Amino acid sequence: MSKVLILYGSSTGNTESIAQKLAELIGAAGHDVTLLNAAEAAADNLADGYDAVLMGCSAWGTDDLEMQDDFAPLFDEFDRMNLKGRKVAAFASGDREYEHFCGAVNAIEDRAKELGATIIADGLKMEGDAMNDPDAVESFAEDVIKKL
Repeated sequence: MSKVLILYGSSTGNTESIAQKLAELIGAAGHDVTLLNAAEAAADNLADGYDAVLMGCSAWGTDDLEMQDDFAPLFDEFDRMNLKGRKVAAFASGDREYEHFCGAVNAIEDRAKELGATIIADGLKMEGDAMNDPDAVESFAEDVIKKL
């Protein structure tokens, strides 16, 4: 059994619904899951005590990538989370009309790798909430579970 932190930033509730479904699926597989809203989190040593950290963040932007308001400060302080040696995966909900559709996934993965984390699943990028594509959410959860 692994200890898994699912950290998310959500303005409309779409990314939160994905995080909740992931927590349900990963927990049902026997893992100890903590679900944490970025609005209630501090970066300092956030990953301590966890084997894996899943991060979800909605993002948008036409010229530049703009991350969800609560998640952006944490992203700026990723180096303080203690991600080195941790298993990491990213997910996002977005709107395909924006140039940076689910761009937070790539940004999270790239920064986590720079800090010594191992990406354990291809990032989940979807439009809308968990109900829009439950098969994609389940497939992502299965990929994560295999690597825990």
